[in-house]
Amino acid sequence: MTDDEVLAEFRASHALLEGHFKLSSGRHSAHYLQCALVLMNAERAGRLARALVQKLPREIRTHVQKVASPAMGGVIIGHEMGRALEVDAVFLERPSGTFELRRGFEVRKGEKVLLVEDVVTTGLSSREAIEAVRKAGGDVIAAAALVDRTAGEVDLGVPFFPLVEINFPTYAPDEVPPELAAIPVKKPGSRKA
Repeated sequence: MTDDEVLAEFRASHALLEGHFKLSSGRHSAHYLQCALVLMNAERAGRLARALVQKLPREIRTHVQKVASPAMGGVIIGHEMGRALEVDAVFLERPSGTFELRRGFEVRKGEKVLLVEDVVTTGLSSREAIEAVRKAGGDVIAAAALVDRTAGEVDLGVPFFPLVEINFPTYAPDEVPPELAAIPVKKPGSRKA
């Protein structure tokens, strides 16, 4: 799947939003990718997951034993990646601010895990999820995401494979340009920031 084809999927589902958004990272942007909208169609979610699997090098793809993803954003794409890779998929939650496996989910000691996200903006959630999987005994061998918003600069401590890189500018709260600050801010993400 080409970058243009991926973006066409986002546009077709009205998942590429414009305005003034406060991202889960706390940064501000004039663009927001609402992955829940692009993933609400099971066929589209499956297509995107299969395309993302193809971005993984064969030596990683063939060693993945489980997919783990942070809730909420990573749950659907993580599940679809598990289906595409023919392995189980689990998700991590933050009931008290720190990621953990719940609901009877577990990772066996040494189990090869692929971390899957919807969007990576700063990498903080991904790094926290990777640490939680490691504390549970898993060996995170790589990470993947539908979208990399870091301009390819994120360091997750493991190989990272995004389906597409989208480099919309983001701003710290004290750096928001006046034209963006004049627009009422929306907080569409799942995490309070």
